[in-house]
Amino acid sequence: MTKIIMHGCNGKIGRAITRLINNQENVEIVAGVDPYLEVPNTYPVYPNINECNIVADVIIDFSTAPAVKPLIDYALTHHTPAVICTTGLSEEEVTYLKEASKSIPIFFSANMSLGVNLLIALAKRATEILGTSGFDIEIIEKHHNQKIDAPSGTALAIADAINETLDNTYAYRYDRSQVREKRPQKEIGIHAVRGGTIVGEHDILFAGNDEFITLSHQATSKEVFATGAIKAALFLINKGPGLYNMDHLLDA
Repeated sequence: MTKIIMHGCNGKIGRAITRLINNQENVEIVAGVDPYLEVPNTYPVYPNINECNIVADVIIDFSTAPAVKPLIDYALTHHTPAVICTTGLSEEEVTYLKEASKSIPIFFSANMSLGVNLLIALAKRATEILGTSGFDIEIIEKHHNQKIDAPSGTALAIADAINETLDNTYAYRYDRSQVREKRPQKEIGIHAVRGGTIVGEHDILFAGNDEFITLSHQATSKEVFATGAIKAALFLINKGPGLYNMDHLLDA
């Protein structure tokens, strides 16, 4: 039986993970962490990670960026593998996470959906063919009106994957209202839309002369992210120290 601490257990995805795990036989949540304590749970919930004294095999994190560093410190102290699903981390926080992965196994992905990670792989392949043929590249992401960070971590992950394919020679443009000029060729436009209850949509537009190609992914339920997080947690068990991602999981 795999024992999990759910960090951010009372958020929307935390609750989805709880529902899914309650229907599985090989895994259980033994403790939760969340500053909001009004949600009834079958496991004890602590307001912060340092108050948790329950031993677990792995931690799943779906919280907020400021809560990630204390979580990593806890994981290092207790030698507990951690699946970090929180987005909007600063460069400093990502660097801290990477340094910690030299001591414990950490799984980190901007998006836990298997479909999104396939989308990224397809975008890289499309870029190999179209990126050097004069096609302009734009990324449009849409999320619910409660999402704090913009652009989404997934949009940035898509842009980074495309840019790596182009030898990191392209610049990112988030807002064209600041400069009045024609679109440079070596640019990736990244646009954020916020509204309603949109779970998550990502479109990658390759716009050429007289033809346009769009790669799209739509999530209709947060359970797609919950499912990926649980798979990542089970994958991380018995792994050695290192930084793991969805590519490792998809290849396993």
